[in-house]
Amino acid sequence: MELWEHSASDLSRMIAARDLAPSEVMTAYLARIAELNPAVNAVVSLRDGDVLMDEARAADDAPGMGWLHGLPMAVKDLCATKGLRTSWGSPLFANNVPEADDLLAARMRRAGAIFIGKTNTPEWGHGSHSFNPVFGATRNPYDLTRTAGGSSGGAAAALASRMVPVADGSDMMGSLRNPAGFCNVYGFRPSWGLVPADAEGDTFLATLATEGPMGRTIEDVARLLQVQAGPNPQVPFALPAQDFAAGLADASLKGKRVAWLADWGGAYAMEPGILPLCEVALQVFTDQGALVEAIAPPFPAEQLWQAWTTLRAMLNAGRMRQLYDDPAKRAQLKPETVWEIEQGQGLSAQAVYAASTIRSRYYAHMARLFTRFDVVVLPTAQVWPFPVGWRWPQDINGHPMDTYHRWMEVVIPVSLIGLPALSVPVGFGPNGLPMGMQIAGPVGADAAILAMGHAYHLATDWPGRCPPNTGA
Repeated sequence: MELWEHSASDLSRMIAARDLAPSEVMTAYLARIAELNPAVNAVVSLRDGDVLMDEARAADDAPGMGWLHGLPMAVKDLCATKGLRTSWGSPLFANNVPEADDLLAARMRRAGAIFIGKTNTPEWGHGSHSFNPVFGATRNPYDLTRTAGGSSGGAAAALASRMVPVADGSDMMGSLRNPAGFCNVYGFRPSWGLVPADAEGDTFLATLATEGPMGRTIEDVARLLQVQAGPNPQVPFALPAQDFAAGLADASLKGKRVAWLADWGGAYAMEPGILPLCEVALQVFTDQGALVEAIAPPFPAEQLWQAWTTLRAMLNAGRMRQLYDDPAKRAQLKPETVWEIEQGQGLSAQAVYAASTIRSRYYAHMARLFTRFDVVVLPTAQVWPFPVGWRWPQDINGHPMDTYHRWMEVVIPVSLIGLPALSVPVGFGPNGLPMGMQIAGPVGADAAILAMGHAYHLATDWPGRCPPNTGA
């Protein structure tokens, strides 16, 4: 068994027991990256191999810093990393080298991770397809003609290809869930506030996006979440961290109440085969003793979309105003980013208030629903991984998409109100392409959702049983 076939947790245990040296792990992963990354293009800004080997050899004899001690990690290119190029996929920052780590990177570095490079992302994270003018497009390791999704597409593709043992990501509009589903790995969007933001810009209104973990096992996801989580005293609304891996040993689906929301009563157009594949996966829940019930949508989809697009545009317009106001810089912005900013610039205070009111009403509806069900389940995407040359799907089954992100509308019910959600693989369609479904619960139910995901993983292990056909 090759070293890169092991889970991150298994590698960590072997390193801690001195049965394996970080330098051996680094050697194996650098060889793997050299073999596969030219085709997949998931890892970008790769650091010099000799320098990385020096750092790994230094970790061989150093005391353990945390469970990531000596493990190679590539950080998503939307997260600033000290001394390591961070471009946000933008030509404006193609040569940007931060002087300090963002909080997430600092926590992973303190836990012992060796940063080998970054993982590719769409420019500014806008769009669920990881391409940009700096590094090009990331390809799906299950079909190199297809997208790996986004915005954590580089992370998901690197994980699936066994080029990294575990990965970080971020999620505003499905960016931890969609690429995980497209690449047959796990992605977890934590309850909003569990993994805090840096104290920059607005930290009171910006409650739509969060960072989180990705892995090929739920244990890896849970252990990385423990590193990432915990309050930042400088930002509001923080949730306390806990030992997310502790409850996995007794994980069970027996008696769990599961609401299947499918295509939200027909509101979300789906390509053929996605819903039936998710329903086969839900049969695993039933076989394990869960009570699965198909239910009607709890809230009008169009109202959720109205609230989402208003609040998202408002935040983008505020966050990126300085770049937009400079004509030379604006000319180098992605068209979708310019559209977001211009949508936000035209908003009135009343429109933002109305959107927030819809969100508040929806949160209350879901709180009542969660008194009857432990979790709700939806597909992670409405389309199969699409051709890598597309910017975004223009239609679904003949239904035109009126924005660049409408095809990802199925993730909005989770993102709008900050619910925790785990993307789990559900297998492969007749086209040979992977798909996933999202398991979401009430705010604060992160440990319970991970435990359910672990029980499902033990019964299926899609990542372990079906690696991409790359020699893994």
